[in-house]
Amino acid sequence: MKFTKLGRAAVVAAAGALLLSSCAANESGADEAAPEGSQAAGSSLSGDLAGAGASSMGAAQEAWIAGFQTENPDVNVTYDPAGSGAGREQFIAGGVSFAGSDAYLKDEELEGEFGACVPDTLPVDLPVYISPIAVIFNVEGVDSLNMDASTIAKIFSGQITSWDDPAIAEQNEGVELPATPIQPVHRSDDSGTTENFTEYLAATAAADWTEGVFETWPSSVYSTSEGAQGTSGVVDAVSNGTGTIGYADASRAGDLGTVALKVGEEYVPFTADAAAAAVDASPRVEGRHEGDIAVELDRTTTEAGVYPLVLISYAIACSEYQDAEAGELVKAYLSYVASEEGQAAGQENAGNAPISDELRDEILAVVDSIQ
Repeated sequence: MKFTKLGRAAVVAAAGALLLSSCAANESGADEAAPEGSQAAGSSLSGDLAGAGASSMGAAQEAWIAGFQTENPDVNVTYDPAGSGAGREQFIAGGVSFAGSDAYLKDEELEGEFGACVPDTLPVDLPVYISPIAVIFNVEGVDSLNMDASTIAKIFSGQITSWDDPAIAEQNEGVELPATPIQPVHRSDDSGTTENFTEYLAATAAADWTEGVFETWPSSVYSTSEGAQGTSGVVDAVSNGTGTIGYADASRAGDLGTVALKVGEEYVPFTADAAAAAVDASPRVEGRHEGDIAVELDRTTTEAGVYPLVLISYAIACSEYQDAEAGELVKAYLSYVASEEGQAAGQENAGNAPISDELRDEILAVVDSIQ
């Protein structure tokens, strides 16, 4: 499927077996087909495949790479969790064949050229990783707290500065809160997690969060907030601090305290199912080119059991590669990533929510058309 900047698409039928399954069956001579999204023993794929991007999906990428390379031992896949912005920049420059990003490509990015892609074609955003973003904290003796969006916004904008503030205490009856100063921690790098977090605050607490939506935390917003590089940097800073609070992919929350968000009249803790429910309830971004699967998350939902502070990480790939071998490897790898097997491996290693069957079918149809 070739997507041009003039909006034309060469539509390729998505019916039939995917590349990985068909190659496996043909080359192995086995009577049974290989599992969906995998390559049977005897894979003819070989070469190096490099990706970079969102650190939030780093643990899932480790599992996907391990599973894919087990089925394709002559392929070497690497993924640099340098952050969403860095990953998109490397992909645009042609330094990597695919990117991972907690935000889909912006319209202004789509207006440029992409180093690995055939000129005048558009890449695609594929939502392969779904996970809640946890508000994590480190307060001695406190494992969980309830907070509405207004309280979180006031903490990260510097309006609430102590853990025993009435706004926190009133939502947590019976919890002994210390008079410890609050130390917020934010991502210092260009981060899609930051974009998702600030988008949630802007949508649900507009009166208390007037700073807007951004990927890079500006110094003008609560200048005493501590910056940390990547997901691991935020988790380390919160873990090693006192009275600290931050935001990170929920799979990395570990033993830190976490916040249940007020949704409607209830407080909802993060779970994979609650995050998946938020994605299923959200519409697609309007005006995107054919094959691009960008989701407009509904942060303001009051539906029971939905956790609206959710992150979707996209695999960004060319619809048509200048290097045919690179295109074949990307096509094979992303087929595994989106498969039931790949999603199960990611969930086991990273705790993310597997994509739905309907979304999987849509993603695999686009991946199967990559040239």
